[in-house]
Amino acid sequence: MSRRIAFQMDALEKLNIPRDSTLYIAQVAALRGDELFHYQPQHLRMDFEEGTRRITAKGHRLHFDAAAAIPWSLGEEKIVDLSVFDILMMRQDPPFDLAYITATHILEHLRHQVRIINDPIGVRNAPEKLLTSYLPEFLPPTLITRDVDAIYAFRDKHHDVIVKPLYSYGSRGVFHIPPDDDNLPSLLESMSALNNEQWIIQKFLPIASLGDKRIILLGGEVMGAFRRMPLKNDIRSSTRTGAPFERCDVTVRDHDICSALKPLLQEHGLFWVGLDVIGDYLTEINVTSPGGFVHLDTLEERMEDRFMAKQFWSKLGI
Repeated sequence: MSRRIAFQMDALEKLNIPRDSTLYIAQVAALRGDELFHYQPQHLRMDFEEGTRRITAKGHRLHFDAAAAIPWSLGEEKIVDLSVFDILMMRQDPPFDLAYITATHILEHLRHQVRIINDPIGVRNAPEKLLTSYLPEFLPPTLITRDVDAIYAFRDKHHDVIVKPLYSYGSRGVFHIPPDDDNLPSLLESMSALNNEQWIIQKFLPIASLGDKRIILLGGEVMGAFRRMPLKNDIRSSTRTGAPFERCDVTVRDHDICSALKPLLQEHGLFWVGLDVIGDYLTEINVTSPGGFVHLDTLEERMEDRFMAKQFWSKLGI
């Protein structure tokens, strides 16, 4: 039985096509015969006429041709009522700003008509660096504030710290401030000029030089993990910055983190989640547009079978 699936995501030409998890699962859905529709978040709209509410989006049918140099193509532009879809994938990248939050408020009205992954209320209530606060026993020493005196006191205590914006993503704006670095005042001044948001400050974990681990969860179940390695002269371990990745095991400690987190994810309707772990510590819970399917299947040499994409649709029960 074919289904109608809408993808709310960024412009396709901006994506890293060979590594993009959303296109990966979309292509498998197309091969099954599902009807796909693509629209960008700025083309989402909510209209009120004569006491009724209608949520639509301007977008295109999404087609795939695996033999083509660019495997996807778009049909003619049209405006579609989003309530007609069976599934809606909210997959645009952060920043988790007011535009993103507004989209969750609009899509919330469709929750009882369309299955939305991840649940827009759950996403709105789960900023990725703040969601970790529900599991303090698994966090490194961490401070969330914009109180400069508190930050200086935290650094005096832990000496070697990481400073990063609370609502950024992809390792953007991450700074390592070692004990002998006198740039912290200037950094805080520069960050203060950008916005009124709090920052997250954490004790630097030396094991980060060996990379961080991405653990992929579907429905709260561990599907696999891989390690992202920092580039030379860069503390960040993000595939967005070109960091290489390699196989790694899911440890007993990792399973403990995932087991403790599972009830919270289920409560908030967060089906597709990516955890970031450094050593024994949880550092981030990615719920907006977590990736890693292609990376994992590449490492496990099962790209031809499209294992993770098939598992995604199977875990959804379709």
